[in-house]
Amino acid sequence: MDQIAKLTLKQISTLHLQPVSLTVYRSEIISLSGPSGTGKSLLLRCICDLIEHQGDVLLDGTSYHNVPANRWRRRVGMLAAESYWWHERMGDHFDSISDAELSLLGLSPKLLEQHTSLCSTGERQRLALLRLLQNSPQVLLLDEPTSGLDQIAARQVEALILSYVEREKAAAIWVSHDPEQCQRISTRHFNLDNGTVREGLL
Repeated sequence: MDQIAKLTLKQISTLHLQPVSLTVYRSEIISLSGPSGTGKSLLLRCICDLIEHQGDVLLDGTSYHNVPANRWRRRVGMLAAESYWWHERMGDHFDSISDAELSLLGLSPKLLEQHTSLCSTGERQRLALLRLLQNSPQVLLLDEPTSGLDQIAARQVEALILSYVEREKAAAIWVSHDPEQCQRISTRHFNLDNGTVREGLL
């Protein structure tokens, strides 16, 4: 892990979420868990400036206030628990994508020819990750990216994200309810409960 700040949260709060301050370093993944409905997704949406919030978020020392919203959301990319698709044909959501990229996640090139509604939830989930990475984000906000995937597919997703973070010296916040996964993918772990984020043991 590179001990240089990549993402800095300063007193971020909204709704029932108490002020959160933390730093995620370059090449670091932190895991975040907690009971359902406690605000984990809200926190991610605050960080990428999708909802109203208080406090500040800095990427490489630059506040989101000083970056156009569309550019900020490309640099600080969020993978939602449920992805959105607007074209009928799945392949139309990508400028280009190689068979090799698809194979990293166990996906067939034939998927790109399918109607979006005919792809399974797991297929859409993995394609959404590839779509996100094509923007070359410097921060990944991952809302349970392997939920609903079998063990093989989940490990493929983990490997791809870990490789990307290391190669790009990116940072990531990974929401997961799986303690074993948190141990595999992160160096620090945080719990969110009763609106408060606290660092805890893996």
